[in-house]
Amino acid sequence: MSSFMASGPLSALSALPDGMAVRLPQGQQFGAADAPVRLSLSRWSSIARLKAGQIGALAEEYVEGKLQFEGAMRDVMGVMLKLLPHSPMQSDTGWWSRLMTRARSASTHTRARDSAQIQFHYDVSDAFYGLWLDPRRVYSCAYYQDSGMTLAQAQDAKLEHICRKLMLRPGERFLDIGAGWGALLLWAAEHYGVDATGITLSENQYQHVRQLIAGKGLERRVRIELRDYRDLPEAQPFDKISSVGMFEHVGQANMDAYFGKIMQLLAPGGLVLNHGITAGDLQHRQMGAGMGDFIEKYIFPGGELLHVSAVLGHLANSGLEMVDTENLRPHYGRTLWEWSDALEAHLDEARQALAADNPPERAEKILRAYRLYLAGSAMSFEQGWIALHQVLATRPAAAFQGEVIRGAKSAYPFRRDYMYPASA
Repeated sequence: MSSFMASGPLSALSALPDGMAVRLPQGQQFGAADAPVRLSLSRWSSIARLKAGQIGALAEEYVEGKLQFEGAMRDVMGVMLKLLPHSPMQSDTGWWSRLMTRARSASTHTRARDSAQIQFHYDVSDAFYGLWLDPRRVYSCAYYQDSGMTLAQAQDAKLEHICRKLMLRPGERFLDIGAGWGALLLWAAEHYGVDATGITLSENQYQHVRQLIAGKGLERRVRIELRDYRDLPEAQPFDKISSVGMFEHVGQANMDAYFGKIMQLLAPGGLVLNHGITAGDLQHRQMGAGMGDFIEKYIFPGGELLHVSAVLGHLANSGLEMVDTENLRPHYGRTLWEWSDALEAHLDEARQALAADNPPERAEKILRAYRLYLAGSAMSFEQGWIALHQVLATRPAAAFQGEVIRGAKSAYPFRRDYMYPASA
């Protein structure tokens, strides 16, 4: 690998990483004939990107049809990892870079832009997502409480884990911010008897959840709204709140306002669980090697990640008290590989599903981008470049009724045993 990174472009191709072969625009081939990963280049400029380990630029060339590859996604990611000259977290962290990042965050996350960015990602095709998500379409990190669980079982375990952490009780007012396709909203209503409200900015998800609610006859105590979290009224606070896979879209410039809004929406003594992706380093930098730019352009425009320490700081600034934090990073790596494997097994059907809702050229680009996004994200969680934290917090109340321990100021019992099934 070192000779590949150090020598000239063409000579470097004679020292490719193990498991990789390259075909040049004029047909010349380098690498073992039986290599599990084979790249076909249509532009000479791609060689320089290979040499520099510009993984994001190579991914963009694939999406735009400027290079092709053959091989299983797990093998592809293994080769891409070998191409990197250093960790993608080793990028510019100067004061000017941080200042510009914050300025961009403030301008990017308006109500109109947030709505458009959510729809860009989530409204490409419900049928497409249905091919590789579990039957409930839970589009967030699963919880493999038992190593033998299937994806569907692990997603059910995640829904149950969240509800247990929140100590949901019949009749409580429950809010799910960023409700997705409604899995947690309906699980909480059906298994815990809460009065549930969900919000989303995705038109597709909104219509899907409305149909589920009607089909289950739950209209009297479950509702879904097409609404920005900033526009939720605060007159009737909620007993319990969840936010799953949503705050990644908030932006660091809005993080104080986000947790401040939750503080106002939560009843004194109530509980909130924030489940979201966090940055792997303290500077919460965008991943280097062009990987962050690729995600921004093709997958999550406007997405921003913070280190969990910064998240807890913003949460504390709002007046909320963190009572429990759990890192599920390896669980998300496994979840993403499950999604990736399922998508790879249904590529033709995925192409057809996307083509039904998008122009053909865009449909193909979406499919190519998601192939790399799912497998690349799985690798990123496994490498520790990003993480997944569930943060449980309370709104302290000086005289909270029903305290289980003196001075608790909330429903939280200040022990963890209540979170786990007796069988565990």
